[in-house]
Order: sequence, then structure tokens, then C-alpha cells
Amino acid sequence: MISASLSPNAERDDVLLALKTLFVPWKWQSGDALLSVRLWFEKRYDAEFVLFSSGRVALFAILKSFDIGDGDEVIIQAFTCVAVPNSVLWAGAAPVYVDIDGTYNIDASDVEKKITKRTKAIVVQHTFGIPANIETISKIAKKHALLVIEDCAHSLGMKTLSGDAAFFSFGRDKVISSVWGGGAVINGKWQMANGKLRQFERNLPHSNNFWIVQQLFHPIAFSLILRLYDVIVGKLLLVLLQKFNLLSIPVFPVEKHGGKPNELFTKFPNALAILTLNQLKKLDRYNKRRGEIANYYAKELGLSIAKEAIYLRFPILVENPEQLIKKAKKRGFLLGNWYHNIIDPAGVDLEKVGYSKGSCPNAENAARHIINLPTRVTLAQAQYVVQQINR
Repeated sequence: MISASLSPNAERDDVLLALKTLFVPWKWQSGDALLSVRLWFEKRYDAEFVLFSSGRVALFAILKSFDIGDGDEVIIQAFTCVAVPNSVLWAGAAPVYVDIDGTYNIDASDVEKKITKRTKAIVVQHTFGIPANIETISKIAKKHALLVIEDCAHSLGMKTLSGDAAFFSFGRDKVISSVWGGGAVINGKWQMANGKLRQFERNLPHSNNFWIVQQLFHPIAFSLILRLYDVIVGKLLLVLLQKFNLLSIPVFPVEKHGGKPNELFTKFPNALAILTLNQLKKLDRYNKRRGEIANYYAKELGLSIAKEAIYLRFPILVENPEQLIKKAKKRGFLLGNWYHNIIDPAGVDLEKVGYSKGSCPNAENAARHIINLPTRVTLAQAQYVVQQINR
């Protein structure tokens, strides 16, 4: 089964590493892998890096480190995951939604219209690994004395950071994957905020061992699920494992209503750092392949390609996304649907997360028509995907 979403990064060595780590519980909480991951990021981005259990916790920690909270506003784009506005809400601030431009990223012309005296920061999301217009946003931010926080959940390895802070995600379908995990970096000029970020992480409790086992089991389970998915057995296995709580879910039910799952607020465990470190060794290879496949899609489908993009997924707009996704599933590949809801996933209470319908028409139109093609695939698989879509 070709998939854009079901553990697309895991290779044979990742599965074997997860299996091996399951049998060394003394390495689950603490160990050398945590330091190695931090050093990798600090060398890459020339700034101190702090690890967290997820990207959303990393964003929350950044906001708290800059004392953003009650009465403040944070500008974010519509056409995003509920994790982003939730982090703002958890900090006590209010998310202010801005429309998107043709790159599926925040529209700089709409940003300035939404700035008020209460605005403290702008979160700049590089959707699908396509670079946002960070230079223009930074000029606007400087004019109004605002912070720029880059959302690099889709763009690890894309380019050097240029904002005041950034956060990353190592989720199950991100650029690299340790199933859960993320991190934060704050520009060195903000010494006090950096100190608060480190202190925030130090005060977090350790993850519980059952949660760690769930994450280690994930790549092992999906190595079987994907092989058997198109013969019903794989689907049945997935349902059973989720029912018996042997696999974790990417979004907690409480998050769909703006709620805060306290079980997420833990230290990043060494067990997942072991998986992360192995994935980081493959980052440049993964991104090179993604770029090659994106160029192939663009050429075959008559679409333009964004410069410097890594294309975590390749987005296209179609008239009948739901029908196309169903047909594709029958023919052996799972298309992605980021963000087929204006604030993903399905079931998010838009009122609770502060979004007003009709306020971001470009984002709403994109959500109605979007599908994502997988890019972590072979050329032969990409050719099959294009052939079937054209049919």
C-alpha cells in the first residue's frame, strides 16, 4: 500500500531498531541519544535546541517563554492543524486567523489587516514544506515590534531559520518520524526566553513506560499493516490495535474542543530519541527524493514547483477530492487530505478554537478541494499514482 500518511518514513532498519529498543527498558527514559539529537539540531541551526514530547508542546513552551498569555493575540494561518491554535489557547492567548496565498501559506497582505495592539507574535507555517514568504512577514513584524515564530513541522531541513523562534515535529507522518516528538529553538539574542524554555523542559515529568512502548510498537505494527492493508487483514489489524490501545492516536479527542491533554506534557524520552537519531541520518536522502518526486508530479500534471521546497506532500486541487480518495484506496494508494477541514482533523469545534466561518475564503476553498500526493515513494510508485489519477 502506497501511503502519504501511515508511517511513510519507516524503513526496515527503523523497524528493527524499534524492536531492539523495546528490549532495553533501561534506555527508555534517559540516555546518550537525547544529547546526540540536541547536538545535531544545534549544529544545523546554530542555536540551543530543546526537546519536547511533541511540536504542539514545543510551541506552547515558546509562547510561555516569551510571556505570551492572557489578553494577548497570536496571528496564525487558517488551513492548519488544531495543534497550532490549541497551543495558543493553552497559553491563555487568542489565535487570530489569517487567510492563505497560492502557496497554501500565510498571506502577508492579510497579516497586516489583522494586527491589533494586543498582537504579540506571528506563527509562520511552511505548509507541505513549501517556504512561506518569511522575508515580507519579518518586515511586517519588525514594523509592529512582533515576534516571528516559524512552524517547521513540515519543513525540517528546508533552509536556515530566520525568525525569532521555531518549533519542529517528529510525528508519525512528518519529515522524519519518531511517532511522537518535537523540539524548539529560540534565537540566541533572546537570552531570558532561552533560559525560560530550558527551565520549562526541566520541570516536565518523564513519560510513562506504557506510552513509550506504544510509540516503539508503532513502526513495527505498520510494517505489517501496510503490507496487508489491501487484503483487509491490514485494516482489521489496525482497528484491533487501536481498539486495545496498543497504538497511540495523533490527536486526542479533547483537543478537538480546545482542551489540553496533560499526558502530552512530558519530557522527550531517550527511546524515541534513538528512533529520531536514525531518521536524522536519512534526512537529506529523504528530502532529495521528495524533491525529485515533486518535480515529476509537477511535470506530468502541468503544475508549477516552488523553489527551495522539500514537499513533504505534493498538494493538488480537484473538484471531487472525497471520490478520488476512495477510488485511489481501491487501487492501492492512500492519498493525503491535509487540510480538508479548515482546521484539521474532522470534528474540530471551530467556535471553541476561535475560527469564524467565512473569515478566510481562500483557505476554505483550498480545504474543499485539496488532496496530497505521497512524495516518500519510488519513481515507479509515483508513475502509478499519476497514471491512476489521470484515469
